Amino acid sequence: MQIVRVCFSDGSPVRSAVLTGQGLHPLPVGFHELLSGSAAELRTAVESAVAAEPVPTSAGRLRAPVGGLTEVWAAGVTYQRSRQARMEESEKEADIYDRVYEAERPELFFKAASWRVSGPDEAISVRADSTVNVPEPELAVVANRQGEIVGYTICNDVSSRSIEGENPLYLPQAKAYLGACAVGPGVTPAWEVPDPRALVILMSIERDGEIVWKGEANTSQLHRELPDLVAYLFREDEFPQGVVLATGTSLVPDLPFTLAAGDLVSIELTGLGVLTNRVTVGKAGVGHLIERVAEEQGQ
Repeated sequence: MQIVRVCFSDGSPVRSAVLTGQGLHPLPVGFHELLSGSAAELRTAVESAVAAEPVPTSAGRLRAPVGGLTEVWAAGVTYQRSRQARMEESEKEADIYDRVYEAERPELFFKAASWRVSGPDEAISVRADSTVNVPEPELAVVANRQGEIVGYTICNDVSSRSIEGENPLYLPQAKAYLGACAVGPGVTPAWEVPDPRALVILMSIERDGEIVWKGEANTSQLHRELPDLVAYLFREDEFPQGVVLATGTSLVPDLPFTLAAGDLVSIELTGLGVLTNRVTVGKAGVGHLIERVAEEQGQ
């Protein structure tokens, strides 16, 4: 099962539901509101919804499972491959990434507010002022207000390698811009994932009908413990409606590979589904994110 957000074809407001093999089981409140309560309360709400009569999956289209005040954050340099890639792309101060990898305190950074997040089958954007842009497939943990890990999902942490490589302080411009984050297709409850450190990660990039890049990794290669990453995030911060924390990537295309307009990026994690997004260049191609701001505020 997965907790999803659905845009129904009848024009009704976006709402949250539990997706099972039987269909969509609407939740009484938004998923972001459930993240305000405890893990036990969330599980009770999900199990109660599943016990009710579902509606057909064809009645709605999935949106990113991030709404309300829920934010997306990310951890960096948590895999050996990411450490290597950051050092390769850096024009100066390459050793800083070596130090980050080995440090006790992890690299954590803000990625996106909920309204900036693309969902399954929606466009993502690469910066028009960047020469090397890549997708980054990541396991993301979902934590509630209390910092309890209540679920897992997939995040595409779209990044500009050329901008980040110029200067470590350019990280926000390389990572946090309109269209640079996709999450989905839904959130698999934590009790449905026996071992989040044993998930296969697959990514492929299709261009003009052909696969131009593909790779495979495993979350067992993660250098950090998931509860530790969440604990550091919550040390001096609050997330009233929970948070999605992407935990870093181990699949980075070798330089000078870069995404192009029209590319189709597909990311799959064991048991969490497949997140697929088409690439556009520049913010004009992700206008859907701006258009839905008023809609999201009305929820």
